[in-house]
Amino acid sequence: MPSRSLHVAVIGAGAAGLVAARELRREGHDPVVFERGAGVGGNWLYHPAASADPLGSGGVQSSLYASLRTNVPRECMGFLDFPFVADAGATSSYSDDPRRFPGHEEVLRYLQEFARRFDLLGLIRLETEVVSVRRDDTSAGWKLWYRSRKLPGAGGEEVKVVEDDVFDAVVVCNGHSDEPRLADIAGIDGWPGKQMHSRNYRVPDPFHGQVVVIVGYAPSGLDISRDIVGVAKEVHVAHRSPATSETQSTAHANLWLHPMIERASEDGSVVFQDGCRVKADAILYCTGYKYNFPFLGDDVGVFVDDNRVDPLYKHVFPPHLAPHISFIGLSLKALQFPVFQLQSTWVARVLSGRAELPSQEEMMEDMAAFYSELEARGCPKSYTHDLGECTYEYEDWVADQCGLERIERWRKEMFVAALKNFADRPESYRNEWDDDHLLLEAHRDFTKYF
Repeated sequence: MPSRSLHVAVIGAGAAGLVAARELRREGHDPVVFERGAGVGGNWLYHPAASADPLGSGGVQSSLYASLRTNVPRECMGFLDFPFVADAGATSSYSDDPRRFPGHEEVLRYLQEFARRFDLLGLIRLETEVVSVRRDDTSAGWKLWYRSRKLPGAGGEEVKVVEDDVFDAVVVCNGHSDEPRLADIAGIDGWPGKQMHSRNYRVPDPFHGQVVVIVGYAPSGLDISRDIVGVAKEVHVAHRSPATSETQSTAHANLWLHPMIERASEDGSVVFQDGCRVKADAILYCTGYKYNFPFLGDDVGVFVDDNRVDPLYKHVFPPHLAPHISFIGLSLKALQFPVFQLQSTWVARVLSGRAELPSQEEMMEDMAAFYSELEARGCPKSYTHDLGECTYEYEDWVADQCGLERIERWRKEMFVAALKNFADRPESYRNEWDDDHLLLEAHRDFTKYF
């Protein structure tokens, strides 16, 4: 049996927060989940309204656009012991979209079903936002101040009340798609057109008949460019690919690929690095996000420097606070839900005493070696949590710390095949693939969970 049972605060009820709550409770802890939104699902809880500030977050929770579909197959996307399949049986309520790359509504249904299946809803305080996390002076724990909506008896008007509670540990699961990251473009302050970050893009209609410049060509840039191309006059995509050193045409008559933007001018023109110039109505930034933890004060000693959350041992534990403060779900370019699950199990077992961490000094030395390795490879600091080619090495390492089986071979190969298919078939990768043999293997493996 676990040697310690702790009262643990989990910040966020998205995919990371839900699986963290489950793993903590499985390990014998007492988790309480704080979720600022009106339902579980985190970023997958789509909201048609966007922020009033087209370049900011403005309190709107979701960054999804209406047409969004997953960019990895559902079979490898789901939690390790709760398959994300279209034919999950009569006991499941999320299989309304049978596509391998389903829409965001299906992912939300999957997460809602996960919360129901594992009886997590009673642990979650909805519409409750954590506003501050500080050491508690009267105990060895952490005090959380949180703001929730309350209805006073007489007046009936809705007011927000700030309360506090003390916890033995805090697990931060607030996601990484909230604070927009913008490109630095010379002359942009004097450019007269409309600017928007993809976080606030929902539907293409506002761009009807316009000349639109999209900055960034990762999955969101690719998706949104294709979404807009049917209504816009012209779409110009600027991205950093070495293959795009000059303007290129595409299969769409009104869509071009360019190198990055050199400058924006007061006459409304946008000049690309190859000298090509277009007169644009709008610039849409598909440039990703910045990690943001507004509830952590400087006294906690965890900072975001050029999108590196520092200091963090293995992307999870701040050495000087471990194990009582931890972060789940910071990793990028990884099998997200499975990684969340492995990290959650690791945190839960370290807190209970069933798994051990190195000393603070050893964790700091490991971090220093990791940062030196990144620098030697020429990786920018902002790529610190981008697992990339190291994703399977990392996943296997975390599984080993927990005494768990490593992620299935078919799941890893399916993820690699999906990435290759995305590169080879950017227009059709969600509808054409060459990994049916892996699909069969996945479904054979899933039978043990049904």
